[in-house]
Amino acid sequence: MPNIRTRLLVVLVVLFGSLSVAGPTPATAAPLPDSLWFDQTPLKVQNGRFVDGNGREVVLRGYNVSGETKLKENNGLPFASTADAKKSATALRALGGGNSVRFLLSWAYAEPARGQVDTTYLAKATDQMRAFLDAGISVYPDFHQDLYSRWLFDTDSWYTGDGAPKWAVDLGDYPDEYCGICPFWGQNITSNEAVKQSTYDFWHNEYGLQDAFLDTAQKTMTYLRQNLTADRFAGVVGFDPWNEPHAGSYDSGQTSRTWEREVLWPFYEKFRARMDAAGWQDKPLFAEPNLFWNANLDFQKQEGGLLDAGTLGPRYVFNTHFYDQKAISGIFMWGKAEDGQYAGDFGTVRDRAAATGTTAIISEFGHPLTGSVSDKAPTVYKAMYQALDSRVKGASWWSNPAGSGPVLSGSQWQWDIYNGRHHELMNDNPDKVQTSGDAWNGEDLSAVRLDDSGKAVLRQDARLLDRIYPSATSGTTVAFTYEDRSRDGSTTLTWNPVPSSLPNVAQLVGSGQYGLLLWRSNSGTAPTELHLPATFPTASTTVVSDLGTAYAPPSYGSATPVGVAAEPGGTGSRRLLLTDTDSGVPHYALVTNGATAPSAALLNAARSELSAWAARNAG
Repeated sequence: MPNIRTRLLVVLVVLFGSLSVAGPTPATAAPLPDSLWFDQTPLKVQNGRFVDGNGREVVLRGYNVSGETKLKENNGLPFASTADAKKSATALRALGGGNSVRFLLSWAYAEPARGQVDTTYLAKATDQMRAFLDAGISVYPDFHQDLYSRWLFDTDSWYTGDGAPKWAVDLGDYPDEYCGICPFWGQNITSNEAVKQSTYDFWHNEYGLQDAFLDTAQKTMTYLRQNLTADRFAGVVGFDPWNEPHAGSYDSGQTSRTWEREVLWPFYEKFRARMDAAGWQDKPLFAEPNLFWNANLDFQKQEGGLLDAGTLGPRYVFNTHFYDQKAISGIFMWGKAEDGQYAGDFGTVRDRAAATGTTAIISEFGHPLTGSVSDKAPTVYKAMYQALDSRVKGASWWSNPAGSGPVLSGSQWQWDIYNGRHHELMNDNPDKVQTSGDAWNGEDLSAVRLDDSGKAVLRQDARLLDRIYPSATSGTTVAFTYEDRSRDGSTTLTWNPVPSSLPNVAQLVGSGQYGLLLWRSNSGTAPTELHLPATFPTASTTVVSDLGTAYAPPSYGSATPVGVAAEPGGTGSRRLLLTDTDSGVPHYALVTNGATAPSAALLNAARSELSAWAARNAG
């Protein structure tokens, strides 16, 4: 789109409100523990991918931290203390395999009184964010809202919200909230007049609400930049301005598509200008389209996807969510998810991002872990992670790897260490203390909890969550797949078996987990990285690549084409590093934990099979 208006907004903001709330940027910090020479470079968007300072394609995988921000019990912060944030960050890296988080912030607590930013809140949030950055985890903050504000809801209501401060609600003469027959909290978005009218007012800047939010957002971003060291600030990827945008109500003759064009996109241009003025010029805005643009229920789906935004380019990321509402309903999908279930849905995200000239991230996805539809969770999550890895289902992957597409970044909802241990007075009602699950509108989606000793433990199959993925590819990814062998009860889910046409590869993998990356080199000096799950200890890891074969691969070195090293941050997480020295050449690497002391003959035979397969399918 033409960017004249955006440049004008930058000038106006700089002239009339740089809104500084702290001193100069702190000095550069010491490198993170276990860092290597190519680590800790800032990310940018280039050629439709996240790219690091070494030119490597980067995949962000992690979790939302966390739904606790939506609660009052810790005053809009993800954690009760910085110590808890550090505990959570270490566990997220070591147990959950994440290299990034979507870090939730609250407008209500950032600006509790109009025009007055609470620097105590910002200081605590920054300390908690720093805990993740110091664990080697990239961060993209999100000003979160659901149903606009908790202060719209009566003390005895079935539901609650989060987002806007009380003073913003008090400005409007909103009707008493009522959703009617609404078994799901999200129905309030389109059925609750209080939610609809207040949301409408925000988008139309009634009472100067949007201006106030933008001022607070700029002050928040300025504070973060000025109170994080340069190295830590390099780990902040970008900013997600507003969670799950929806019009509230459309004007006469307006459609979901024209609302995106005429209301939502101008808001993003204004926020982009505030990012620039706050010193975030080199970081992208994570732009979410209309909440319902990619719904998988026909009666929910609305036309959108930023169709009229033109080429977004490197200053924006196409940022969307996906929940299988058919599965969650318990009515529209009776059975379990299957191989390739979400290949089409996630393919739509890939295509939309490509059409806008940027990269994509699915910043929320998930499924309830308790309740009447929780039996679907193991297969739903497996199918979602499968669709993040590849747009080709497992049964077709080996015969059509070139159709795999870029590996998608994603943040699972959610990582809440307080799951099942909350003490939330719902809508300030002492007679409605929420303790179970996520303590918010009956949700229970956290992948983690604390046990009785205070240790973080997973609530989902570690084989599903802690996955091999190409965290940084030195070149262009052609195809990737990961067979996690996660469980649905006692059943092992194998959706991508090695074909019988590759008997030696199949023998090597056996019943173990495996990942396979096919990429094309680009003369980079930094190695390709794959995250190694805890189920891949060095002594049990086998690598077969055109770069070399290894059982129990050696430690990484500049002269070691296949090696292992710790991931930065000192959490004990590990990575496989693959070094090539050419350009435009296809390479492959199979990583498996299925073999026990494989013979040199088997390794060489498997390598021959994979080399022939890669030559046929490199594209």
